[in-house]
Amino acid sequence: MSDARPPRRLAREERTIAEMIAMYCRDHHGEGASRDADGLCPDCAELMAYARLRLQQCRYGADKPTCAACRTHCYKPAMRERVREVMRYSGPRMIKAHPVLAVAHLVDGRRKAPDES
Repeated sequence: MSDARPPRRLAREERTIAEMIAMYCRDHHGEGASRDADGLCPDCAELMAYARLRLQQCRYGADKPTCAACRTHCYKPAMRERVREVMRYSGPRMIKAHPVLAVAHLVDGRRKAPDES
């Protein structure tokens, strides 16, 4: 039997980016815009879908470092800048809102990308 769930670390990384995007969206895009099931405006929902896709297609799989520490930048430049903006805002606030995810993300940031073969 194959298990379709991602490895725990990738699932945690996905949850971390989801929490960061949700925090950013709530604080920057207010309640007036239409929202998806995750409470995201259309622009943030697009960013989250893109981030999920990039995580699922990462060439390093469960061994991946955080994107900031990766040698292979697979985000399109515009999307990468949007994620940076979200992380610059949400990163410092994650310690208070989601301390376990924040610390795990900091620890994961020390992980190096596997050597290319």
